[in-house]
Amino acid sequence: MSLKLGSLTTIIISTPETAKIVLQTHDLAFSSRTIPTAAQSLDHDKFSMAWLPVETQWRKLRKISREQMFSVPRLDASQGLRKDKLQKLCEYVNQCCEMGRAVDIGRAAFTTSLNLMSATLFSVEFAQYNSDSSQEMRDVVWGVMKGIGSPNLADYFPVLKRIDPQGILRETTVCFEKLFAIFDRIIDDKLKSSRGEKSDLLEALIHLHQRDELSRNDINHLLLDLFVAGTDTTSGTMEWAMTELLRNPEKLSRVENEITYIIGENKQVQESDIPRLPYLQAVVKETFRLHPAAPFLVPHKANVDVEINGYIVPKNAQVLVNVWASGRLWNMAECGRRICPGLPLAYRMVHLMLATLVGNFGWELEENVKPQELDMNEMFGLTLQKAIPLKAVPTKLCRT
Repeated sequence: MSLKLGSLTTIIISTPETAKIVLQTHDLAFSSRTIPTAAQSLDHDKFSMAWLPVETQWRKLRKISREQMFSVPRLDASQGLRKDKLQKLCEYVNQCCEMGRAVDIGRAAFTTSLNLMSATLFSVEFAQYNSDSSQEMRDVVWGVMKGIGSPNLADYFPVLKRIDPQGILRETTVCFEKLFAIFDRIIDDKLKSSRGEKSDLLEALIHLHQRDELSRNDINHLLLDLFVAGTDTTSGTMEWAMTELLRNPEKLSRVENEITYIIGENKQVQESDIPRLPYLQAVVKETFRLHPAAPFLVPHKANVDVEINGYIVPKNAQVLVNVWASGRLWNMAECGRRICPGLPLAYRMVHLMLATLVGNFGWELEENVKPQELDMNEMFGLTLQKAIPLKAVPTKLCRT
């Protein structure tokens, strides 16, 4: 589908076969980005791994992210950190269980993801489950995702950029400034107390900064990329997975039974157990299919005129891959040049969080809500969130 949105030509790709041509066959020709006005807040597009062209700086940032955070050895070495955060999630849900109180699944998942990312990046925890701190941070992160993903008249009519008629650039800039203020304070503290250690990602980045391999801006914008993407997408996927399971009690029961049979009762699922839980893996894959984290991916741009299925995609056209419609693009996207670098971590976290909630507790909908009555409306930004938060009451798990 070809659309003319103001001065911007936009091509929508809505089938897996055509998406494969774009993301695999011609991946280099479509490797650039169409940059939304909101992503230009504080010159983010000039430093961000998500928006930079596939050139030297982009490759350097990808390499740093892969080697310092997302490589298999690094992920294996940080298993204890994730185990600790999941244990705290379990303790919080158990408190709610004893009190008969409903759990806001998305909020609890976000707090877990937030603390995991902040501990990995900075060696600190940002939030507690029974405080408003995680909700405040969630609002900031969602503000970034909503600003970048929302239709913006300034993107379609460049003459409006200075006016910012919808206020999207202003709102996104405020969110960026809040995150950068947090990062700057932590970086300054690290610099004052630094002993040359590299126990977390920030200390490794500071080491590169001191060797003039990264600027302070490089560090701030890379942290923003990792922090926002690592919290919002994981928690959103978790909330959708639990929603789908609660809508289908027989499938929820099947996940419970698989964990009990393979892992045993009252045992915490380990990362090494994930390959032994095929039904759990199927649930996660189905969640990605029905509720992809980024329904149109991040917008691509044609670097040259490209012929696709007999049609010419003109140079500089924006190309949106409609994952939400095609529904089976997840595995295919792994072969693209710009696959999300944090996918290996997200894979582990989503499975472990879901196994922790389902394997240790039973779940009931509050106020006699029937499964088929669960609200499935979506809230659209760069990522896809539930419009109405999922709340469910944990119970002691009865084994059969």
